[in-house]
Amino acid sequence: MPFAKAPDGAKIYYETHGEGPAVVFVHGSGGHHAAWWQQVPHLRARYTVVTLDLRGFGRSDAHMEEYDAQEFPGDIAAVLDAAAVERAVLVGQSIGAAAALKVALADPACAAGVVLAHSLGGIAHDELSGLVRADRAEAEKIPVLDRLMSKRFQEEEAEKTFLFQQMGTFNTAKMADLRNLQTGGPSLDDVIASGVRVCFLAGENDAVLRPSTVQRAHELLPGSLLNVVSGGPHSMYWEAPQLFNAALDTFLEELYG
Repeated sequence: MPFAKAPDGAKIYYETHGEGPAVVFVHGSGGHHAAWWQQVPHLRARYTVVTLDLRGFGRSDAHMEEYDAQEFPGDIAAVLDAAAVERAVLVGQSIGAAAALKVALADPACAAGVVLAHSLGGIAHDELSGLVRADRAEAEKIPVLDRLMSKRFQEEEAEKTFLFQQMGTFNTAKMADLRNLQTGGPSLDDVIASGVRVCFLAGENDAVLRPSTVQRAHELLPGSLLNVVSGGPHSMYWEAPQLFNAALDTFLEELYG
């Protein structure tokens, strides 16, 4: 099993599938490398697909007393180095998006682009931060599972819903245990100056981040791409993979030309 070594010595698990231009997936708080089971087969005939486990998730090191999200970019960079990926599109889902964006900004030459899926990537901006806080306050009024996937899916796809919940049991780190998730986000000026292409992938029915919030981020970030998927929930990659994959295909074609 392949492991990369993070700057502090932590062992970070990763997998590589297929061949071609690289696409690196960074999971959210309930996921790990296997969360992308509906994306890897779709992409591996055309791209080198890299999946990984951030520290505290899946097979990566979980010996830390606390899990600091500020360490996540180092985990991703270590995987890029170990997998000999010189340039990639980084796809970050939810909390994974902020770490993916930081990696790209730290070394813009390594990033063909960044896809921020259901996230603004931790961009520090007064107006956007206020919108994100308001969205989160509304989301916290409903049960966690209802934030992540639609009621219809839970009722009609009970097996996949159960599997989604079981995926999280492989993780030591939990959302409540993660420190500094909102700390040290780049400014809009930082992102613009980097020249990194940013793609916002949003869902019309995302209960965590409203599409209007993502639309505003797109308006404020020149050169960014936006796809608000009709009917898409927060965990679109799991619940509606055909919609997620189609949106991702469009971004990849644009970014890789």
